[in-house]
Amino acid sequence: MTNERNDRLAIRDLIDNWAIWRDAGDWDRFATVWHDDGVMHATWFQGPAAEFIRVTKEGWARGVSILHFLGGTSVDLAGDRAIVQTKMTISQRGDVQGVACDVVCTGRFYDFVERRNGRWGVVVRQPIYEKDRIDPVDPSARLELDQAALARFPAGYRHLAYIQTLLGYAVKLDMPQLEGAEVQKLYSRGKDWLTGEPL
Repeated sequence: MTNERNDRLAIRDLIDNWAIWRDAGDWDRFATVWHDDGVMHATWFQGPAAEFIRVTKEGWARGVSILHFLGGTSVDLAGDRAIVQTKMTISQRGDVQGVACDVVCTGRFYDFVERRNGRWGVVVRQPIYEKDRIDPVDPSARLELDQAALARFPAGYRHLAYIQTLLGYAVKLDMPQLEGAEVQKLYSRGKDWLTGEPL
């Protein structure tokens, strides 16, 4: 029981460090939360963790502001592997038709993690996007969204996709949401991972 408790604490520490070090721009330490073959999936990026770090740094240099806030965590542990779900909020600031806005998207991080050579690390991070909203930073500002453009994005991350597209990102349109085929496929992959199947 003590070993399992230590594993759960180490995994939670890993998840917390991901958000703190990434949002602080502590890139050297942020790189340590991943295994060498780690993969990041997000609305605006899908690929190797090292490449994710590179393009995130480039975005910072251009003034892209994306921050994360974490809530509760659930760990399904199976030996040297785990599936970790963490409630989270993504907050992104950007310009929408000349109005400074914040988009807040609520969901879960769904992480495939593994212990290798005594160290837990992230192998795959896949967010699940549950709902979002957009608000002007100045509450008195008048904001008019392009309703036709907004409607073409999935409901769980509609406003996040809208602002990211305005910032020049190509947004993936079939990410897992609260319900639907994509999230069910993700859950199935998670179950397979815990039984030792390759990704």
